[in-house]
Amino acid sequence: MTKQPEAERPIGPGELEEDRALLASLRPPVLSEYVGQQRLIDSLKISLAAARQRKEPLEHILFHGPPGLGKTTLAHIIATEMKSNIVSTSGPALERAGDLVGILTNLKKGDVLFIDEIHRLPRVVEESLYPAMEDFRITFTIDRGPYAKVIPLDLNTFTLVGATTRAGHLTQSLRERFGIFHHVDFYSAEELEKIVRRSARILRVELDGSAALEMASRSRGTPRIANRLLRRVRDYAQVKGQKVITREVADEALGLQGVDKVGLDELDRKFLATIIENYSGGPVGIEALSATLNEESDTLQDMVEPFLLKEGFVIRTPSGRKASPKAFQHLGYAPPPAGQEPLFGQTDSSQ
Repeated sequence: MTKQPEAERPIGPGELEEDRALLASLRPPVLSEYVGQQRLIDSLKISLAAARQRKEPLEHILFHGPPGLGKTTLAHIIATEMKSNIVSTSGPALERAGDLVGILTNLKKGDVLFIDEIHRLPRVVEESLYPAMEDFRITFTIDRGPYAKVIPLDLNTFTLVGATTRAGHLTQSLRERFGIFHHVDFYSAEELEKIVRRSARILRVELDGSAALEMASRSRGTPRIANRLLRRVRDYAQVKGQKVITREVADEALGLQGVDKVGLDELDRKFLATIIENYSGGPVGIEALSATLNEESDTLQDMVEPFLLKEGFVIRTPSGRKASPKAFQHLGYAPPPAGQEPLFGQTDSSQ
């Protein structure tokens, strides 16, 4: 099987270059315009209001959850609500402690420092971050050996907002230095429909009937994917001369992109078909699937599995991954009788 890069997946939750170009215009600027994650938003409103009343920076906050669900957007909203600036970076970009020192010493009082993929911080950088988070102080060393000098620096008070797709990969020392934790979960189709309609108004795209719900239902519970599918449908409608996007137009456009009715694309279907055909429905380990599909195991775990697990297409067991009866039915395989292997090539007559 040929490898399908993440950049070619219309329903891949990873951020693409085109996403960055339009993100600023589609991002809700304040909490009152944010759609979904109601419990998180209600809790965050309390935290922000309390910090403003005390005229203090918000406590350091960690957002964790699958990619594309709005962790970066929430960091920008926090900066807006606190009337402060935001400085954004990522774990892999901070290679040396000096990189962090340069950023921290330039922060003004109340600024927000946003570190995406914070679980990928190098150990030496992470350890330099501890005193900055706790005491708003940092030290760095000049020269080496007998001429070495340790210079302490006082920092302006700031709020660190961390985002991670793998909270379990954070060290306990770093995790304990955050005061607020929020899990960002997948969105419902109704919430995504509101997001699609809002984005369509900003992009001046006219939707008719249930076109927004059609796109939302195939967006894997992820706003970033919903906005990306909206742009692909917009392109299709423009080329076909359709001034108003109907449900039928959306269905044709998404079908052309290989996105089926429940939001699975070619890689998702290959993932499930490999478990069913090559491994008799499972269980099978992620490394074996990675080798068979010619995909990185991290890609499968971060970009493919979360939605399949949420929707019940895959079951994770101590022995590995298993395809659920729902997966057999969706791909057109007859579910095997209990204790028997599936009859490959035989389709379910109900499909």
